[in-house]
Amino acid sequence: MDLSPIWLTLKLAGITTAMLIVIGVPFAWWLSRGKTFFKIIIEAIITMPLVLPPSVLGFYLLLAFSPQHGIGKWLHDSFDVQFVFSFQGLVLASVIYSMPFMVGPVKSALQQLPASLAEASYTLGKSPWQTFKSVLLPNIKPSLLTAIVLTFAHTLGEFGVVLMIGGNIPGVTRVASIAVYDSVEKMDYASANNYSLILFSITFVLVISVFVFNKYQAKSPLG
Repeated sequence: MDLSPIWLTLKLAGITTAMLIVIGVPFAWWLSRGKTFFKIIIEAIITMPLVLPPSVLGFYLLLAFSPQHGIGKWLHDSFDVQFVFSFQGLVLASVIYSMPFMVGPVKSALQQLPASLAEASYTLGKSPWQTFKSVLLPNIKPSLLTAIVLTFAHTLGEFGVVLMIGGNIPGVTRVASIAVYDSVEKMDYASANNYSLILFSITFVLVISVFVFNKYQAKSPLG
């Protein structure tokens, strides 16, 4: 059994999750601070991957970043960067596709915190960023962990988006979900079962870990 699709999938999920922690968590905080029409539009765009068929999103990303069109042509001509049929393209597609799984839970948790927490921090001279980092984030640890695990697990199972923009290049873009599909196409059900079982086991352990952590936090006096 070729384990390279599993390692590539774990690498993709890890990089995507790390990038979304850096990008998505502060973005969720920004969205949670008041409602404007502009923020509603941005939030709607971020949420679209939840309802759009993955192949539709993948198709438009393929068009946008193709070396023959638009942004992709500019990137290729100016910087010799190509996202289509590359691992970088998988990361880009995964960040966009998994964004709502990071932003949604964090934003909801921040909105449920009492306003007095931030106000008390401001009266002590803390800046909005210091308040977010030192006061608000520690109070949403269960939701933050849930968002991280959901993002990681969701990236593990991506198929349509990564197939459209990355194709099926062994060692480069052939992640586990594509390996499952490829094995079924070849009627190699043993390999398909092995890949599927590994993905199922990893995801199951992650989800169980979140439930155990959240249960512990609920019982803890400091939780």
